[in-house]
Amino acid sequence: MHTFSSLRSPNFRYYFIGHSLSTLGTWIQQVALAWIIYEQTKSAALLGIIGFCALIPQLLVSPIAGAWIDKLNKQKFLVIIQVLFFIQTISLGLLYHFNLFTPPLLICMSLLLGILTAIDTPLRQSLLSLIIEDRTLLPNALALNAMIFNASRFVGPPIAGVLLSTIGAELCFYLNALSYLCLGIAVLRMQAVASIKATGKLGAVFIEGVKYMYQSQQYRILMLTVIVLNMTASSYVTLLPIYAKDIIVGNEKTLGILWGCAGVGSLISSVILASKKDFQSPQMIFIRNIACCAIGLAILGLLSSMYVLCFAMFLLGFGISTTNILTNIIIQNSTAEAFRGRAISIYTSTRFGFDAVGGLCVGLLAAIFIPNQLMLVYSIILVSYLCYYMWISRKSSMINQF
Repeated sequence: MHTFSSLRSPNFRYYFIGHSLSTLGTWIQQVALAWIIYEQTKSAALLGIIGFCALIPQLLVSPIAGAWIDKLNKQKFLVIIQVLFFIQTISLGLLYHFNLFTPPLLICMSLLLGILTAIDTPLRQSLLSLIIEDRTLLPNALALNAMIFNASRFVGPPIAGVLLSTIGAELCFYLNALSYLCLGIAVLRMQAVASIKATGKLGAVFIEGVKYMYQSQQYRILMLTVIVLNMTASSYVTLLPIYAKDIIVGNEKTLGILWGCAGVGSLISSVILASKKDFQSPQMIFIRNIACCAIGLAILGLLSSMYVLCFAMFLLGFGISTTNILTNIIIQNSTAEAFRGRAISIYTSTRFGFDAVGGLCVGLLAAIFIPNQLMLVYSIILVSYLCYYMWISRKSSMINQF
C-alpha cells in the first residue's frame, strides 16, 4: 500500500514511532497551556504574545540553525535537543505545581521553547532525507511525517480537554516531557547514517544557503504563499480559546473539539498527499487550498454555531496543512543534499516565524476589535492574494510534475 510505503525503512519506522509520541505530547501541552493562560488572565493579548514568543525564534534562529545543522552529525544532535526539551517541559510542570506561573515567566519559557523548536524542526526534517534509503519514497515519508503532526492535532486536543477537566494541567506537562524522551530513544536505536557536511565559517555557510535558495523564482513564490497563508489563516489558533469560552460559551472540552476538527482536516490532507506517487499541477492544488482557508475564515467571521465553526476548523486545517506539506515536499525534492538543512530551515523559519507574527498581531487586535470582524478581514486579504497568485502562477516557472 503506497500510503505507508516508506515504513519499509527500519530507521524511518523507529523515527515514526518516536515522533508520533513526541508530537502527541506537544499538542496536549499546547492546548493545556492556552487554556490555563486565558482562564487565569482573560487576556487575548497575552495569548498572542505567548504564541509569538514560542514561534518567533523560528524566524530569527532557524536560518542560522540550518547552517549549523549542515555542519553537524544530525542524529546525535537530535538526541541532545530532545533532552533539552525534556528539561524545559519538566520545569513548566514544576512551575505550575508551585503556582509560580506569571506572565513574564511564561514569556521567558515560551521563548526558550521557541529557540529549541527553531533548531529541532529543520533538524528533524533534514534528517528524514538521510534515513530514507529509496529517494522515490521521500515524498511519502514527508507526508507521513506531516500525518503524525496532523493526527496528533486530531487526537491531542480532545485528550488534553479530558485531562484538564479530570486530572489537571500538571500531568499534561509531565506526559509531554516523557514523550520527548521517547523520540530521543528512537533516534538512538536507528542505524547511523552518513551525510555531506558543509565546510567553512558559519556565517559564510548561511549566506551561501540563502543565495542558493532565493535565486529560484519557484522558491520565492512558495515562500510568499507561506507568508501570506500563515499570517492570515493560521491566526485562528490564537483566537480559538476566545471562540470556545466566550463566543460559543463552552469549556475545555469545547476547545478540544474545535482544535480536533482542524486536526481532522489536516490529517485527511496528509493521508491524501501520502497516497500520491506524484503531483500534477501543484499550482492548482495551492489555489484550491488557499480558497478553502479563505472560506473557513469567512465562516469564523460571519457565523457562531458550534457545528458550523467545526466545519470552518476542518477547512482551515485541510487548507493550511496541504499547502505547507506540499511546499515542504517540493523544496526537499528540488534541493541538493549539501544545502538541505539550510533550505528547510529557511522554509520552517518563514512558516512558523510569520505564524508567530500573525498570532501576535491578531491577539493584539482582538483586544481592540471583535474577533469575528478580524477573521472576516483576514478572509478578504486571503481572497485578494488568491487572485494575485492565480495571475503570477501563469507566468512562473513552478514545476508541474515531480
